Amino acid sequence: MIVEQRTYTLRPGCVPDFVALVRDEGLAIQAPYLGAPLGYFTSESGTLNQIVHLWGFTDAGDRETRRAALAADPAWQGFVPKVLKLIDRMESRILLPTSFSAIGGQTA
Repeated sequence: MIVEQRTYTLRPGCVPDFVALVRDEGLAIQAPYLGAPLGYFTSESGTLNQIVHLWGFTDAGDRETRRAALAADPAWQGFVPKVLKLIDRMESRILLPTSFSAIGGQTA
């Protein structure tokens, strides 16, 4: 398993609007392709105005296939501009869970 960590730094004051858009529209579009997120968070300390979400995939190929299918969905294409205008910076990391993680993972 791999975990994709996506961190979005939003324009100040945009966190409530972003969360509402994802809750009310985005997750329903994503779910058939990505399933439920492993976690979806807002920042309370450190860098503020951040959204951090975690998605699980079998491997890099699984991630690529599922994200490409989502990107091709016209409903997703209509949704993305609504949230992009709220985002200042986007980061994506691929994380490898250790064998002692709650979700299991690599032996290294």
